[in-house]
Amino acid sequence: MAPSGSRSIKRGCQRVLYWIPVLFIALIVAWSYYAYVLQLCIESIEDTGEKVVYLLAYHVIFVMFAWAYWQTIFTKPMNPLEEFHLSYSDKELLEREDRGESQQEILRRIAKDLPIYTRTNSGAIRFCDRCQLLKPDRCHHCSVCDKCILKMDHHCPWVNNCVGFSNYKFFMLFLAYSLLYCLFITATDLRYFVKFWTNGLPDTQAKFHILFLFFSASMFSVSLASLFIYHCWLVCKNRSTLEAVRAPVFRHGTDKSGFSLGFSKNFRQVFGDEMKYWPIPIFSSLGDGCSFPTCLVNLDPEQPSSPTGSTPANKGAAEGHQFPSKPLRESQSRLLTSTPSWTESDNAADIRTDVKGASNPGMTIENEA
Repeated sequence: MAPSGSRSIKRGCQRVLYWIPVLFIALIVAWSYYAYVLQLCIESIEDTGEKVVYLLAYHVIFVMFAWAYWQTIFTKPMNPLEEFHLSYSDKELLEREDRGESQQEILRRIAKDLPIYTRTNSGAIRFCDRCQLLKPDRCHHCSVCDKCILKMDHHCPWVNNCVGFSNYKFFMLFLAYSLLYCLFITATDLRYFVKFWTNGLPDTQAKFHILFLFFSASMFSVSLASLFIYHCWLVCKNRSTLEAVRAPVFRHGTDKSGFSLGFSKNFRQVFGDEMKYWPIPIFSSLGDGCSFPTCLVNLDPEQPSSPTGSTPANKGAAEGHQFPSKPLRESQSRLLTSTPSWTESDNAADIRTDVKGASNPGMTIENEA
């Protein structure tokens, strides 16, 4: 009983510590609001028109930034559907086998009816021992959350959450609006920052708030700009941070562009088809997070192809979703049969595009610790 209690206390302490970076950001933002609204706009700016314009623009950006940040923090990461979990009989059968190859044969049999294309570098089934499930494509186990996360990008300590399929759009908007927030403060505070050094401001406490506000906003702008540009590049290439570090492995081999469908389709896979929802922190990404359209350069000739009917994973997608995402077949078909105006990748002429939801490849999957 004691060891169990100790583990509970340890987990509780860890959960508290994980919120410290979020609390730090919240305090910085609260101080910036006080410094900008009260000390700069109300106390230091004398022109009424300028004051009103600055306050209106600031609050629009502030609300969008806070909304996106909230959504990124409190949107739960999505986990694989039940179809990817081992049944009780399969677990027992797997435990009785001592040899790795025998276990692989069992996992291959289970995987043949699932829309799975990727595997490990060694060609093994992508299987999670802790969650006891076959990993869908682009799914990884997070050691912090201790769960398998769909289309996992990374675990971000600044939001105390995993960034994945369910909240990647929110994370991108959080980066965009936080960068815009810092740039706006830097640009509007610059004139009064100069006055600070030329003694053009009254000798009040507002002087020091204006000084540190400019320094903080400009420094955050540099770091946020580099991070935002990097993730924009990832969206354009349809890669996660993990896939940029280690390219996904398909049956035909490693392919860093295996999920790329061209810039426009890659962008719409994250932000959705309807432009009016792109700048708003509401879920609009396409698909179910368990399977994705692929561009397979060297398609395996042994890979079986089935009619256009949905796989079991697709049938259960709507039941396990906490978001009103579009049906998998509908969204993927639109990604692959769009108008010619969409930008394709440079090697599009040599790429055969296939929809994983319409085939049962029986691909092998990796076994990660």
